[in-house]
Amino acid sequence: MKKVLVLDGSTRKQGNTSILIEHFLDGAKSNTDQIEHVIVKDLKIDYCNGCLRCNLIKRCSISGDDWNELSQKIAEADVLVFASPIYFHYVSSPLKKIIDRFRSLVHVQITEQAVKHTPWQKWNKDFVLLLSMGSSDDIDAQPVLDLFEYMKEVMGEENRLHVIKATRLAVIKQISKTEDELNQLYTKLSIPEKLAKNDAIKNQKILESCFNLGSKLTI
Repeated sequence: MKKVLVLDGSTRKQGNTSILIEHFLDGAKSNTDQIEHVIVKDLKIDYCNGCLRCNLIKRCSISGDDWNELSQKIAEADVLVFASPIYFHYVSSPLKKIIDRFRSLVHVQITEQAVKHTPWQKWNKDFVLLLSMGSSDDIDAQPVLDLFEYMKEVMGEENRLHVIKATRLAVIKQISKTEDELNQLYTKLSIPEKLAKNDAIKNQKILESCFNLGSKLTI
């Protein structure tokens, strides 16, 4: 069975990001029971301090937090899900702390032209991004996509990246609201009510895409 690890970067309970995850995992559960859903804000993860000792010892030198156990789970996962709301064009701060600690998974060499990253162990994983945002334009998430395209390539040419982006989500649980509920909400938010019908259809398709992706990647 495929192992699925979800790194849930939301700082809310049962928000739009949580609903995306729920539908993804509903699909995954049809094929595997090897699933772990980690609420990132509840972990004790210290900041990477750029000491570069991981270049010498091939692991993070920081001790006393949850990274050692989490990094083992990351290494063992076949499907690695990063889920987050977009805050100022990037993932939430709890998830960013974890991404920074990925530094310890690679050797870094400073060259004349740039920096060369070589993973201690090449991966063959499915990377999944589940992103929710208030903006009507998913370009707000582009910095995250750029990073994960790079991460996916650095960690091995066999890795694959799958992205689902949900837009125009201003309030909790909005992605599950009906057309009538969106009409009422958009009136309060001064968003054109004419968008409600298409948004309700679009949101439902996004949730279906989450379910289908979870099922597909765990076959």
